[in-house]
Amino acid sequence: MPGDAEGREGALRDLVALHCEVDEGVARLEERHAGRLQCGRGCSSCCVDEITVFAVEAERIRRSYGDLLAEGSPHAPGACAFLDAAGSCRVYAARPYVCRSQGLPLRWLEEMGEEEGAEIVERRDICPLNIESLPPSVLREEDCWQIGPIELRLGEIEERFSHGRLRRLGLRTLFGRGA
Repeated sequence: MPGDAEGREGALRDLVALHCEVDEGVARLEERHAGRLQCGRGCSSCCVDEITVFAVEAERIRRSYGDLLAEGSPHAPGACAFLDAAGSCRVYAARPYVCRSQGLPLRWLEEMGEEEGAEIVERRDICPLNIESLPPSVLREEDCWQIGPIELRLGEIEERFSHGRLRRLGLRTLFGRGA
């Protein structure tokens, strides 16, 4: 049905716009932390195996890297399927949201305790390679990537793409499927 295809294409356009927005926000944080982040091309300690992504992000990778998926081989198990031999990402331009903010100091809120007496607790984390120069506990809120708002928007895009569902796919499973 035509409306379905238009809806999926619209969801993909919205995903690309969201990824661009994330990249801009990440760039601002990276600039704030210039010289203190150890992350860069070939740094792949955060690139672990068994990462799953929403179907809409998997589709972006399929459309952008169909030849790699059809003819290439995944990285050996234990690391992300999309790493090359040098530890660089082979789908960097279309990488999923989770990969776009890796390494940054992260901040999120969790409810702790029973529903009526739940307490909101702030949590923080950072890549172990960056913790010495950027202990997240001493950073201001605006110096951390806020987990939550982007994930909610990504979920809404996925629901439009997958007809009201939240479908996740393993990155490794994309190989052999092609475009």
